Amino acid sequence: MIVRRTGATIALVATFVATLVAGCAGIAGFGSPTPRADVTVFAAASLRDAIGAVVDEYRLRGSVAVSVSTDSSATLRTQIEQGARADVFLSADTANPELLAAAGLVDGALVPFAGVRLSIVVPADNPAGIATPFDLGRVGLKIVAAGPSVPITAYATALVENLAAMRGAPVDLVGAYEANVASREDNVRAALAKVELGEADAAIVYASDAAGSSAVVTIDIPPEANVVATYAGAVPTTAANIDGGHGFLDFLVAPDGQAILARFGFEPPP
Repeated sequence: MIVRRTGATIALVATFVATLVAGCAGIAGFGSPTPRADVTVFAAASLRDAIGAVVDEYRLRGSVAVSVSTDSSATLRTQIEQGARADVFLSADTANPELLAAAGLVDGALVPFAGVRLSIVVPADNPAGIATPFDLGRVGLKIVAAGPSVPITAYATALVENLAAMRGAPVDLVGAYEANVASREDNVRAALAKVELGEADAAIVYASDAAGSSAVVTIDIPPEANVVATYAGAVPTTAANIDGGHGFLDFLVAPDGQAILARFGFEPPP
């Protein structure tokens, strides 16, 4: 028997095949059932709240899927060095992006995108009765800080050194402060949390962190002693979406991105 394939029959077969292939697209071996995020952001822990608001606005502007991972800048930098595919790295300093650049792991230039001053925070009821920054050197005080590689640690050290150089500062304020550090946490948010829970008498954090917490109060720091932290971003060469990373950074430094950061206590980069 001879079967004659008419145009209608061929069209029907083609439609069936196309439908079958589409149906297999979600099966292992035929494609991924879950699309990857368009932009993956690695951000310093101190940016957690602010970057969430930035991402919400960015998604609306371009219908872009964005995923965010936060931790200490040093931890995130190490993950990128080990091959983690971040499309953009937002650090609480310039040192960590510079280390990536020195290793040839940055596409384009580093982009400073924010600045923020430091705050000394104590629990809302301030049980230790801390009144001035000089009290950080009082014997027996329990201070919580971050680890040596976390950016806030270098900024805090600079602040204490500035305070120690001021008239009226107690003898060896720097040494006394270090002696009072009872624990060192993975990132600045973890240090803040211990003060919020009343597990420490004080901590030095970013002003943006202090502004976002109702469980702490701040101790005034003389403006001439305070330190401005510079936040910088970079697009790693290991990024899955290099263009997307640059696009996100462009939005962050544009007026709308800067306005969102300002709502969370950040200021333009120095």
